[in-house]
Amino acid sequence: MKVKTILVSQPEPKVENSPYFDLQEKQRVKIDFRPFIHVEGVSAKEIRLQKVDLSNYTAIILTSRNAVDHFFRVADEMRFKVPDTMKYFCQSEAVAYYLQKYVVYRKRKIYVGKRNFSDLSPLIKKYKDEKFLLPTTDKLKPQVPETLNDLGVNWKQATFYKTVISDLSDLENVFYDVLVFFSPSGIESLFHNFPNFKQNNTRIAVFGNTTIKAVEDKGLRVDIAAPTPETPSMTMALEKYIQTVNKK
Repeated sequence: MKVKTILVSQPEPKVENSPYFDLQEKQRVKIDFRPFIHVEGVSAKEIRLQKVDLSNYTAIILTSRNAVDHFFRVADEMRFKVPDTMKYFCQSEAVAYYLQKYVVYRKRKIYVGKRNFSDLSPLIKKYKDEKFLLPTTDKLKPQVPETLNDLGVNWKQATFYKTVISDLSDLENVFYDVLVFFSPSGIESLFHNFPNFKQNNTRIAVFGNTTIKAVEDKGLRVDIAAPTPETPSMTMALEKYIQTVNKK
């Protein structure tokens, strides 16, 4: 069956040169965007209940842009002036670049991993005498605490924001040829909103092994998977699939 409509379970890209817009134009398909999950901040009061005193920490580990936003939001709510001496350990260049929204980059001690959390290990180990705070979501990958525990550093995890299922009830009678997912939480949201969901002819595209497993655990069929050596991005995987089925 040909692909004419795609629903991506993420917010619409804010950049004009997004590969999704190129895909839409090039393959003449309609692509809609709708976050199946969203992030809500945890109040300063709740964080205090987690026995977190920001003044106790000399280094912050930031795994995402959400972590950056919510750390500084909470610091502001607590009227805590983040000292210039604070060290920032960022999981990727994208996170480090986003940090500039809150600090003067060249005047701060910022350490950057390549992409995965494990890439930060040598940097954290080098500064093992610091007191590390990990502001994070309520759905943290087990690899992160495992890595920090293996390093034997002084660290504390605190939930600064939560992943919440979005209300998708308005999509009940709307059907797409392809649904695109990037996390197990997206699959959880699908079944929370539509407990009787049947895949039928709907193609499911997924990014990452944990998402693939979440789809298969629900008895669904994975039709498009990324990343692969041939299609390292979701848009490339979609384009390859569309080119194959739409030319028939």
